[in-house]
Amino acid sequence: MENLKLFVGTFCPFCVKVERFMEENNIKNVDIVNIDTDVEARNFLVEHGGKRQVPCLFAGDKPLYESNDIIEFLKKTSL
Repeated sequence: MENLKLFVGTFCPFCVKVERFMEENNIKNVDIVNIDTDVEARNFLVEHGGKRQVPCLFAGDKPLYESNDIIEFLKKTSL
């Protein structure tokens, strides 16, 4: 499986939605990085994703935005 990294923000309800889905479905193969506490992660997100929007799931080197799209991707690849 691809390397999965989820970029989240501290006060983002859409990030909480994705994280809650992952917790409820015991998905543990995703690294979670908070861009509000990790400047390098924030810079990476902007540089490689093109914007500072969270949540953003990187599957390999491809960004995926929007909480519902991320959840659908995780359903197909992790469950």
